[in-house]
Amino acid sequence: MLFRRLSPLLLVIVLAAAPAHAEETVVDHAVDEGSNPGAVLVMQYTTAAQQLVNQGMRYLGIPYRFGGTSPESGLDCSGLVQNVFRNAVGLDLPRTAREMAGLGEHVTRSELQPGDLVFFNTMRRAFSHVGIYLGDGQFLHAPSRGGAVRVESMGTGYWAQRFNGARRLLPSHDLLPATLPF
Repeated sequence: MLFRRLSPLLLVIVLAAAPAHAEETVVDHAVDEGSNPGAVLVMQYTTAAQQLVNQGMRYLGIPYRFGGTSPESGLDCSGLVQNVFRNAVGLDLPRTAREMAGLGEHVTRSELQPGDLVFFNTMRRAFSHVGIYLGDGQFLHAPSRGGAVRVESMGTGYWAQRFNGARRLLPSHDLLPATLPF
């Protein structure tokens, strides 16, 4: 399957370059011919993940503000995640990273896909920081006072040592059929 051979970030880039009508074509093809209704799921996942990534990138550079929930006045980590999920896919998430950690499906670090929530212990307590996984070991987050929303590598020493786990709120594309109708 082509999608399983691509890295998550490359998949996002490939899908971003696809024609705007690609989703309609796949959905129509799957429904009209009845050949593979699972293709609808792949487009829903990839579209939602792409929307999260695209929406998240719009917040780059917004200043960190403890307790911040508004891009106009600043965001903290959970405020960023709340805004991105609400505006990209219409999901209203709880206010804190700890509450978000109780949602969705647990995924291991090796199973991470774009759009997954990644959690870190940054305040000597589990799940005290949250970000959005972008693919290829990168995540989007609002780091700390004096900082701004940015993309960082989960592989750097600081983040690698503090990784707490991940949760998936979007459907997994691993559950999709092995062949697609295109």
